[in-house]
Amino acid sequence: MTTKYILLFGLGFSLATCSPATYTKIPTGGGPTFFSYKSNNGPAKISAHRGGGDLKGYPENCIESFAFLAKKLPVIIECDIDLTKDSVMVMMHDATLDRTTTGTGKLIDKTYAELAQYRLEDNLGNATPYKIPTLEEVLNWGKGKVAFTLDVKRNVSFEKVINMVRKTGMADYAAVITYNAQDAARLNKLDPNLMISVTIRNHAEYDRLHELGIPDNRMVAFVGVKEPELELYQFLHQKGIACILGTLGNLDKQAAAKGDQAYKKFAENGADIMSTDRPLEVWQAVK
Repeated sequence: MTTKYILLFGLGFSLATCSPATYTKIPTGGGPTFFSYKSNNGPAKISAHRGGGDLKGYPENCIESFAFLAKKLPVIIECDIDLTKDSVMVMMHDATLDRTTTGTGKLIDKTYAELAQYRLEDNLGNATPYKIPTLEEVLNWGKGKVAFTLDVKRNVSFEKVINMVRKTGMADYAAVITYNAQDAARLNKLDPNLMISVTIRNHAEYDRLHELGIPDNRMVAFVGVKEPELELYQFLHQKGIACILGTLGNLDKQAAAKGDQAYKKFAENGADIMSTDRPLEVWQAVK
């Protein structure tokens, strides 16, 4: 996805259960309890942008990549949903197949059956044995393993995604990413129990969401891809709203160049979760 996200974050993941041999166990509670800010939430949490993809052999938006990460750290999977010609929701960031699969052409021009002949490629261009998964497969796989933030692409209706989240029983552990206040308000009307990732980079953006009737306890705030003023973190935390910092891009590059302890400083400043292309490195810094 782009630099805006909806974050699903596991505030309260049990660090003690995290080992390479087992999946992280998701705590019970869900909903606002799971996603809201609390001062004793523990270390900053990690959201894997597109569910990984930068490691050789592990493509983005791929169940096998999600599983690889989930066995190594408590992880939130940020992933992308698009639609086939016959209206099957599948995991795909781009509108075309060319970059991330062995196929070519627009996804919307292909039926789900036609996708079966293609395999996913990692971000280095290596073909893998892995297929393009459906949203239903991903949500069913994730039960008890991870939480999700779902980026809904233009061809897909919010209603269709919400219905699938309900069908798979993942409503407490999935949040939907929005890119503007109007979409956030629409989602809130469709399902007032849904957690919504909203962009709040200043007080005016919060005020607009508040005016549209979105309760504080349904918001998770994406504060941007550069560190905000500390006052914004404090303002949102006082309202019980957890904050996501997008480190993917420049902040990830800065940490790679200057030292991964930068992630620890981001957390100390107020980031409750970091959305990153370097989930393993962030985990080593903050665990």
